Amino acid sequence: MQMVAGIDRYLLRALAASPAARANATPDREELRRILGATEPRVPFDSPTLVSTLSTPAVVARTPRLQVTAVRWPVLPGVEGDGLLLQPVGGAKARVIVLPDADWTPEQMAGLAAGLPEQAQLARRLAESGVEVLVPVLINRQDTWSGNPAVRMTNQPHREWLHRQLVTVGRHLLGIEAQKVMAAVDWWFRLSPRLPIGVAGYGEGGLVALMAGALDERIASVLVSGAFAPREEVWRQPIYRSIWGQLKNLGDAEIAGLIAPRTLVVEASRHPQVAGPPPERTDNGLLRRGAAPGAITTPPQADVEREFARARRFFARGGTLTLLGQGGSEPGSREALEAFRVGLPLPAAGRPPVAAAMKDQRPGFDPQPRQQRQVSQIAEYAQRLVRESDTVRAAFWKQADLKSVAGLAQAAPFYRKQLWEEVLGKLPPPSEPLVAETRLLYDKPKFRGYEVVLPIWTDVYAYGVLLLPKDLKPGERRPVVVAQHGLNGRPQDTIEAPDPKQFYAYQNYAAALADRGFIVYAPQNPYIGDQQFRQLVRKATPLKLSLFSFIAGQHDRLLDWLSAQPFVDPRRIAFYGLSYGGATAMRVPSLLDRYAAVICSGNFNEWVWKVSSLTAPFSYMFTAEYEIFEWNLAHTFNHAEMAALIAPRPFMVERGHDDGVGIDEWVSYEYAEVRRMYARLGLPEKTEIEYFNGGHMIHSAGTFDFLHKHLKWPKP
Repeated sequence: MQMVAGIDRYLLRALAASPAARANATPDREELRRILGATEPRVPFDSPTLVSTLSTPAVVARTPRLQVTAVRWPVLPGVEGDGLLLQPVGGAKARVIVLPDADWTPEQMAGLAAGLPEQAQLARRLAESGVEVLVPVLINRQDTWSGNPAVRMTNQPHREWLHRQLVTVGRHLLGIEAQKVMAAVDWWFRLSPRLPIGVAGYGEGGLVALMAGALDERIASVLVSGAFAPREEVWRQPIYRSIWGQLKNLGDAEIAGLIAPRTLVVEASRHPQVAGPPPERTDNGLLRRGAAPGAITTPPQADVEREFARARRFFARGGTLTLLGQGGSEPGSREALEAFRVGLPLPAAGRPPVAAAMKDQRPGFDPQPRQQRQVSQIAEYAQRLVRESDTVRAAFWKQADLKSVAGLAQAAPFYRKQLWEEVLGKLPPPSEPLVAETRLLYDKPKFRGYEVVLPIWTDVYAYGVLLLPKDLKPGERRPVVVAQHGLNGRPQDTIEAPDPKQFYAYQNYAAALADRGFIVYAPQNPYIGDQQFRQLVRKATPLKLSLFSFIAGQHDRLLDWLSAQPFVDPRRIAFYGLSYGGATAMRVPSLLDRYAAVICSGNFNEWVWKVSSLTAPFSYMFTAEYEIFEWNLAHTFNHAEMAALIAPRPFMVERGHDDGVGIDEWVSYEYAEVRRMYARLGLPEKTEIEYFNGGHMIHSAGTFDFLHKHLKWPKP
């Protein structure tokens, strides 16, 4: 836990330093598009597969001054925008997309349903002053449809349920909702390019408005209410607000800079108050759980002003940047709306007209089916991308020659860099000198064990236990097996398990290997402490880092130290990990080619399906492991592609038939690709898979033989 706390301090310092690190950054619109996943071309409105209902709307309300209609419009394949269109009688002076907070409905923003004060009814107020207004539905924070009734329901908010699926395929919900805005802009420009277009939003809608305004230069004026703030503490907020690598170059100030030289109005109103996800509860006899923690509160006014001040430099050469509101005031002030109108430009509205009574002509209208349709469309969109991901990965790997060792060696540096920097995140070289601290921990009949601490960066170190056989001869160099524990494990669990559960999983395999004469090192990985380590991932994500950024750095330093020991043969160091240690086995040796042989136990899988399936009961979509998801992994590196970066080194999979992490069929499906690659490389003898009758555990039969064979160490 000291290790976890040290990494936490490192990340908090990095987060606090990120605004200064961005001081000279030039905002890049294409980078924003990439990190939001808003890269896919939108569906044209004349597509025969999706018919726009903007041209054939259903009237739901009417007053002498305006007409309200229900509309849908195509956005992405299978994904529509949905909401209300408010049209002033006699024609419009401008067009505005008003984005409600996630838990507000278009009907509330239009004054058709109770729940909002008149000041917050931006759609109605703008429409009654002569502006055509579109109000899209946003995905809300309820958990009604978060799960699969045939498998398990969760308490993940709809936004998190979709976020988990989208991250794996390189998409973000904010990006999709921004695409819905830009699709409407496409339509309006097609109708009349001369009318100015603005976007205004509150809460989650404010975030979407900020993103859409930054991405689409056709938008003349942007109003962001109850959303603009520093992002250094985004880890405290719901996980669906977390964006991979955002704080490298694109805090809110830099995103605001992409709106210059147009108009941006920031209203420092109160933010939506969200205490956390829906509560865990029993539903039809099953516990609905698994949501990530996270709350939304109103930031201090000083924080908003500080971020706003950072944005000023981008408007020095043109455009208008305005901050209004004080101390979390109510959203939708007259001053904010007037400043927004000036950017369109429109004349001042004067005194607001007396609101005419308006009644929804859909008796008993229920917005829930519409919300369910929106959730289902995005889920199916994500699942389609998952189904097609093998084709995208194949295209990504097209430049690699996987049929020759020389061709693979030539391509490996590029793909290794992509995995390390773009998917897992890479830290700088160590800042601390390599000075080990050691002390005796075990004195067993055949080996002694030493605790080892290796400093890496300020507050960050590697820790583990080194087992040295007692029959080591002076000057002898032996092979090493790095034995990696799983979730919430300790090195000691692999040596002298303290209880039956750990013994079942690890079978004291580190000690057994030391008894066979191998030098063994059992590292401590930082996936320990449940919420403590999972929150590390929340802090790392906006910095373009992950837990494996630190784990890879720890193993790199470990290899430096082991290779320098006089009793170690640095050419014969193997990695053997179970469960989360198996996840480490797939990633770390893919990055660090000094591991001479690799065994993945209890983890190898069709990993993209494992993290995204909505039908498999063992999918991470239904569990509390919210830290497990990696940006755009489906389009770049499944387990077979990670194994390609391990090749031509020996690689083995250990799989218990009853291991609940997956099923044999999925494991075999993915391993077949690995076996084919090694065969084409002319090295079929360097890869193996062993199935055994058992569960999530070390079997140590074929794997021990594998280690003896490839580390060239005689069996006892």
